[in-house]
Amino acid sequence: MRDAEAIYRTPLGAAGGLAVTGSGRQHARRAVTDRKLPSFAVVLVERGQGWLETAATGRMSLTGPSLFWLFPNRVHSYAPDEGGWDERWALFEGSFTRDFVRLRIIAERRPVVALHHLDEVVRLFGKLHADLLDDTNLGQASAALMLHRIVISAARQASGAADRRQERLDMADIVETLRRRAMQPLDLAAFAAEHGMSPATLRRRFTLETGLPPKAFQLRARMDHAKQLLATTDEKIETVAAMVGLDDPFYFSRVFHEREGCSPREFRARYPRV
Repeated sequence: MRDAEAIYRTPLGAAGGLAVTGSGRQHARRAVTDRKLPSFAVVLVERGQGWLETAATGRMSLTGPSLFWLFPNRVHSYAPDEGGWDERWALFEGSFTRDFVRLRIIAERRPVVALHHLDEVVRLFGKLHADLLDDTNLGQASAALMLHRIVISAARQASGAADRRQERLDMADIVETLRRRAMQPLDLAAFAAEHGMSPATLRRRFTLETGLPPKAFQLRARMDHAKQLLATTDEKIETVAAMVGLDDPFYFSRVFHEREGCSPREFRARYPRV
C-alpha cells in the first residue's frame, strides 16, 4: 500500500442511526499531532508499529495488525515508527455511537484492539470504501452496515472470542439444545453438568453468546412460541400457556403482558387467522 486515497461524504439527512462520513488508506510516515475530530474515527494498522496518545490513556505502543478508536472532540496524537505503517481509516457519526459507548463495545480508555483475524477486517474496510465511492443512497447505507460490522468484529476480537472458534461452536450447540427444550422445566445445575461446566460458567458463557442468561432466553423462546400459537391456532389461552410450559394461565398472561405490552387475547385480535 503506497498511494494515499481518501473520500469524504456528507451524511444523508435521514441516516441518523449511523453514517460514514469518510474513508481512506495510505502508507503513513508522518505523525498526527494534537488533533481533534468532529466525529468518531477508526484507524486500522495492517502492518507496522508506532504509538497512540490520548488524555484518557496516555501514550500507548501500537503493533499491527490492530485498530484503534478515536472519539469526537478529544485531543489525540499518533505516529508510525520510522518505517511507517499501512493504515485504513473511516470517519463515522450518528445515534448508534451512543449505544456502542454505552454497551462498552468501544471504550475511550481501551481504544486499541489487537486483531487476530486481519483478513476479515480488511475485507470490511474495503467494502466500506467501495460503498462510499458508489456515492448513492444505497452505497451510503451499505457503508454504514460495513462500519457496524467492523465495530462488532473488533469487539469480538477484543473479547478473545475470535480465538475461541471451537468454544463458540460448542456454545452454539448448547444454545440450540436449550432452544429445543425451552418448553420443558429447566434445572440449570443439571443442564450445566450435562455440558461439563458449573452453573456460573454456563450462565456467563451463555449470556456472552446470546445476550441473555439461560432462564431469560428460555422465557423469550416460550413467549415466541406462544405468539405463534395465538396467531395460528384457536387454542384457549390456558391451553397455550400449558403448551409453552406455564401451567398457571394467570402467570402466563401477566408475563406475556409485561413482555409484549398487551394481553394474549389482545395479541390474538391483532393477528386474526387468514
